[in-house]
Amino acid sequence: MKSSNPRSKASYKVPVSCYNRTMIDVTQDIHSLTTFKRNSSGLMKHMKRTGRPLVLTVKGKAQAVLLDAAAYQEVASQLDAVASIRRGLAQARKGAGRPADEVFDELEREDAGR
Repeated sequence: MKSSNPRSKASYKVPVSCYNRTMIDVTQDIHSLTTFKRNSSGLMKHMKRTGRPLVLTVKGKAQAVLLDAAAYQEVASQLDAVASIRRGLAQARKGAGRPADEVFDELEREDAGR
C-alpha cells in the first residue's frame, strides 16, 4: 500500500496494462479509504490527470475501484461488446443464425434498393 506521506517516492513503477492502456500504477493509484476520505479532491484530480482508476483499500485489502466517467464508459462498452460476441458464438454453436454470405447479400440488396 502506498504511504500517505507525499514525499515518499518509490524508485520503481509496476504498471498494470490492459488493451495497451496503463490501468493502474501500483505505486501511485492504491490508497486506503481513509486517505481518500481525507484527500478526495486531490485524489480525484490525480485520477482525472492520469486517466487511471484508483484502488481503495480497507485494512490493506482492495475493496473498491474508482473510475472517472469516461473510463467507466469505455470499460462498459468493451464489456458489452464481449457479451455480444459471446452471445453470437453461443448461437453459432447451437446452429442458430445465418451464413455470413447470405447476410452480406441481403445487405447489398437493401443498399442497392435505396
